[in-house]
Amino acid sequence: MYKPAHFLKAKKIWTMGRFVDWPKAVVHSMSHALHYGNSVFEGIRAYPTAEGPAVFRLTEHIDRLLLSARTAKMKSPYDRERIIEAVLKTMRANKLQSAYIRPLLFYSYGNLGLVPKFSPVELLIGAWEWGAYLGDKTEKGVSAYIVPWRRIHRSQLDMRAKLGGLYTLSTINGLEAREHDCDEALFLNLEGRVAEGPGENIFIVKKGVLQTNALPESILEGITRTSLLEIAADRGIPTRVAPIRLKDLYRADEAFFCGTAVEIAPLVRVVDGSNPRKTAKPHTIGSGEKGEVTRFLWASSRTPSAASCPNTGNG
Repeated sequence: MYKPAHFLKAKKIWTMGRFVDWPKAVVHSMSHALHYGNSVFEGIRAYPTAEGPAVFRLTEHIDRLLLSARTAKMKSPYDRERIIEAVLKTMRANKLQSAYIRPLLFYSYGNLGLVPKFSPVELLIGAWEWGAYLGDKTEKGVSAYIVPWRRIHRSQLDMRAKLGGLYTLSTINGLEAREHDCDEALFLNLEGRVAEGPGENIFIVKKGVLQTNALPESILEGITRTSLLEIAADRGIPTRVAPIRLKDLYRADEAFFCGTAVEIAPLVRVVDGSNPRKTAKPHTIGSGEKGEVTRFLWASSRTPSAASCPNTGNG
């Protein structure tokens, strides 16, 4: 029996077309994905609206889930429409007004050779209430440790895909950052430029211009990232998509992480530990506090548009 201590209000998990009580959900210990990381997933947010809870950019998230599955050579047991329907049913079954939603496709139990010849692909969907990913510090601003290990390079895999096994690198470096008393890690790419966080994209602001980097910089092109570029353009904030050098980050007026789980987290301090042969050096970003552009975008993003948020129908 599994207690949902860190999965608030989680009651049911959708498992291959049926609901299972959260404490009773079971995956076999010899499942292929558990040993080799052969899974793909999405993180999706739902928000309360006047018309009831609504899921943010659900179609785009499921499209990326299926792209990730193709990258991992998986054949999904469900098409896009069925997965969207299952996500909405999971929200209703858990009676959630706001939620973090996790669809997971994985190679399940069958064989343990590296090639999963006899391991079918299964789909799980969980949903629960989850607050700020980086905790209470998100309001005032967080610190990041620039880790010595580089982000996996775009020449190695399709960087648009969210592959479970790749997040081992994120876990290791997230722990590394916390060992250095920072709230989160920050990766450079093989070229030595700023890439992204373990589960977040990064933006900087300089002289009123909002800047982020792009897929050639070995990043995941996040859906939240794309949304913020659209919101900024709609609100008249100049935007730029270009590589971010370390000196660009250090000299920025503002910086922030963004992503589905983290939403928007002001980045007010970084510690450069990218060269293990040198002493790590701290840098304050801008004033060391949440900037005006960050504050404005955070407020603007709190009300998702109905056009991009299918309603779950349980409000």
